[in-house]
Amino acid sequence: MLRVSDVHEIYWEESGNPEGKPVIFVHGGPGAGTNPRQRRLFDPTKYRIVLFDQRGCGQSTPNGSLVDNTTWHLVADMEALRTYLGIEKWQVFGGSWGSTLSLAYAQTHPERVTELVLRGIFLGRKAECNWLNQGPGTNAFYPDAWEGYAGHIPENERHDLARAYYRRLTSDDPRVQADAARAWALWGAHVWTLLRDEGAIAKAHDDPTALATARIDCHYVVNGCFLESDGALLENVKRIRHIPATIVQGRYDVGCPMENAWALHRAWPEAELKIVPDAGHSAFEPGTAHELVEATDRYAK
Repeated sequence: MLRVSDVHEIYWEESGNPEGKPVIFVHGGPGAGTNPRQRRLFDPTKYRIVLFDQRGCGQSTPNGSLVDNTTWHLVADMEALRTYLGIEKWQVFGGSWGSTLSLAYAQTHPERVTELVLRGIFLGRKAECNWLNQGPGTNAFYPDAWEGYAGHIPENERHDLARAYYRRLTSDDPRVQADAARAWALWGAHVWTLLRDEGAIAKAHDDPTALATARIDCHYVVNGCFLESDGALLENVKRIRHIPATIVQGRYDVGCPMENAWALHRAWPEAELKIVPDAGHSAFEPGTAHELVEATDRYAK
């Protein structure tokens, strides 16, 4: 655990080769936390692998806290962890929301980044949030799951579903919070894999971490990911164009559609773009995992 404020302590772990190439894995969500499977994206004989749970996530405490929880607090936490571990520079690897935070970190501290590996691109723009949480967008692919997600909110509040959920997720009534978290989690469980994942859907019905994850996720959505402007991450690509980078994107990612990755690549033509023709959003779909491991193996050299 690393104390990063009067309120927050963040969980971190290391694995692999203590003398290897440093890499930090930046998890998605926001709010999702890390798991041991994520280490497998890096050769443990070549990498010094650092995983950490962002504020309020996973094993970090206090769980689900929204206090002082912004993109820029998380960027500062990453830099505090790098300093604490005595790492001069590291590879930054992030997918989904992790790609957002990875870009924000690299654009703030480009001198500390050796390479970027990004997957399932999310740039924090309002249109991207609406695509997933408000529609029209992902709901066109999953109208059955959308009915449960939107139907949880009374019709007179559906003009802004994210804020309606936020009111419930921050309610003083634990039952209201729990019901909203379950509906939010079920929607995500349907859209984040190309093929239906029955295990993820079953878990969303009774997930003890769902409330913390949903609260943090919704907190970032309603606050525009705390970016200074809607297109800030694209506007600031000029700060990192010299850094070697690989972007891996599933062609059929309906949560973070390929247009996001294409916009990033157009702004950053030096970055390698790998399009996986038979993948959705998950890092562990076979084609996507292959491209990610190929990139980390190459950068290890």
